[in-house]
Amino acid sequence: MALDWLPRDDELKDHRLHGDEHWGTEPPCTMYEKRPVRDPEGNVVEGLYTAWITLNNPRQYNSYTTDMAKGVIAGFQNASLDRSVVAVIFTGAGNRAFCTGGNTKEYAEYYSKRPNEYGEYMELFNGMVDSILMCKKPTICRVNGMRIAGGQEIGMACDLAVASDLAMFGQAGPRHGSAPDGGSTDFLPWFLSMEDAMWNCVSCELWSAYKMKRLGLITKAVPVIREGEEWVRNPAVITDRWVEDGEIVYGELKTGQEAKAARAYVKEATIDFSRLDGEIQKMVWTFTNLFPGCLIKSLDSIRAKKKFFWDYSKNYNRHWLAANMATEAFLGFHAFNTKKITGRDVIDFVKYRQLIAEGVCADDAMFEQVLARPKEE
Repeated sequence: MALDWLPRDDELKDHRLHGDEHWGTEPPCTMYEKRPVRDPEGNVVEGLYTAWITLNNPRQYNSYTTDMAKGVIAGFQNASLDRSVVAVIFTGAGNRAFCTGGNTKEYAEYYSKRPNEYGEYMELFNGMVDSILMCKKPTICRVNGMRIAGGQEIGMACDLAVASDLAMFGQAGPRHGSAPDGGSTDFLPWFLSMEDAMWNCVSCELWSAYKMKRLGLITKAVPVIREGEEWVRNPAVITDRWVEDGEIVYGELKTGQEAKAARAYVKEATIDFSRLDGEIQKMVWTFTNLFPGCLIKSLDSIRAKKKFFWDYSKNYNRHWLAANMATEAFLGFHAFNTKKITGRDVIDFVKYRQLIAEGVCADDAMFEQVLARPKEE
């Protein structure tokens, strides 16, 4: 070659910020694994991988602890800097939940009434969302179950989402002592209409995967119940395209005895994620056959619209969320954390509003009046 006389250092450098110290295998932890890319016939493609980042805390619906948040950051940053990784798959352990947000036990028992500590935790949370939005590989949220609250937020930070049709989506903040300011107030208006975004943020309703596909939040909703060779759609959801009172109800949840029967059926059903994973494999194969530089430039240009509002508000939201840990978050998280003791997972909202109307000081005496008492009392 004409320039073979120029000095060159050909030893590959390691640009990673983390080793494997933030990952584990025993819950609660974040797991990191590289799996080989496969072609459409199922053959392994030598030297190319997908990075799987798995929230492993199934007993608590894959809610993330402080240490797990560190594991997510390490996972996305390392995958971003791994030359052999084509795409990142973000999922949860088991078949019940992708993630239901931050660990309520940790919030209630450690962070509540410690605003500074929670502010430092929010630095980690913001770093978790940043690590997804800044990853230099395509990111796919594999929604294997409930994607709620902070789980909804970190899921929306991903580029694409493929969901089990048993998955449920929604927020929990205003009902349990917070606001969905970890990304939902920034991202939802990009995905949904402004009014759907408003109602989804504040109502704390759970919406089905089919409804979210219809409204544009996710890319695919895939059946995961299998009976022999047949795939069965989620029986708890209306999947016929019909209209009631001028409104499309496709994707709405059934109610009453129909809902109860559906839940009983699902509880005993065989759950098979092979079709879900097949859809993800198709996406990865598409990515594999694109110029990587052109691919990430295209993704980053679209991400920039989400990042604009996320970056604009993430710091002042961090400060409000920290301050809120002294009052409404204290009440909301403790109510949820003690539901096995009290039988209720929320405070007495009417009484709380009445006390506010009377100008009562927000102290322990006030909190005592609105939190449920242990059942044995």
